[in-house]
Amino acid sequence: MNPQIDTYLAEGCGRCPLGGSPECKVHNWPKELRYLRHIVLDCGLTEELKWGVPCYTYKNANVAVVSAFKDYSSLSFFKGALLKDAEGILVKPGENSQAARLFKFTNVKQIEEIEDLIKAYIYEAIEVEKAGLKVDFRQKDELEYPEELKEKLSSFPALSEAFEALTPGRKRGYIIHFSQPKQSATRTSRIEKCIAKIMEGKGFFDR
Repeated sequence: MNPQIDTYLAEGCGRCPLGGSPECKVHNWPKELRYLRHIVLDCGLTEELKWGVPCYTYKNANVAVVSAFKDYSSLSFFKGALLKDAEGILVKPGENSQAARLFKFTNVKQIEEIEDLIKAYIYEAIEVEKAGLKVDFRQKDELEYPEELKEKLSSFPALSEAFEALTPGRKRGYIIHFSQPKQSATRTSRIEKCIAKIMEGKGFFDR
């Protein structure tokens, strides 16, 4: 067990102002998170703290994360789209998600009832890593750049170069983030706030 995860469970992820307070989402699901942690560790994965949440790896490859949301706790697989999911119980974290798939839980009993199945999915995810399988992400030219981003990249060559040098996943993350608001001004504001990170070669979720 990684002591950093003990801190996460006790204090929260610290990614927002609620971290370290009773209002942190982590405190909504203490039993569920601890149970999921136990299950994943029982499958032999290495426990690390990444992006402020418990991340479980196989030979340094990210396999799954355990995390808390407002309405549920979850076990999410980085390459869940490659799992067979014969039971059809994995869900996408968002409609634009290409790789990740997750279990959602709102009480311990739900976890207890399918513990063996959860482990089977984890072992399958490990086999995916052993086999070196990759998710076939849609290519850049299939991504719809919002007009505000096109204009900014056209007027800022250095930014355009930095953006195009990002990995496909990082570009996609930014494009989704920039495209979500309905108002053009909000989309532009989001782009402006991310320029520094893009110039540093970082993704939207990178610190």
